[in-house]
Amino acid sequence: MADQIEPGGPAAYPSGMEARVAVLEQIASTTAAALERMDRRFDETNALFERRLEALAAEFRAEMRQLRTEMREGFHDLRAEHRADFRWLLGVMLGGFAGMLGVMAHGFHWL
Repeated sequence: MADQIEPGGPAAYPSGMEARVAVLEQIASTTAAALERMDRRFDETNALFERRLEALAAEFRAEMRQLRTEMREGFHDLRAEHRADFRWLLGVMLGGFAGMLGVMAHGFHWL
C-alpha cells in the first residue's frame, strides 16, 4: 500500500499526508454542516406536514359532523314521509275493506 505510515522519522506523518488529512478534515466539516442543514429542513418539513395533517383531520371531522347532521335530518324527513304513506295506505285498505263489506251486505241482502 502506498499510504502506509513510514516508520520513524522527524514528521508525524509521511510526506503529503498532512495535506490529505487537511482535505479529509475539510470534507468532514462540510459534511457535518450539510447534515445539520438537512436535519433542520427535515424538522421544518415534518412540522409543516404535521400541521397540514392536523388541519385536514379537523376539516374531515367537521365535514363528518355536518354529514351526520344532514343524514339525521334526512332520516327524520324520510321517516315522517313513510309514516304518512303508511297511514294513507292503511286508510285506503280499511276503506276498501269496509266498502267491500258494504257491497257484500247489500248483495246478500243483509241490509
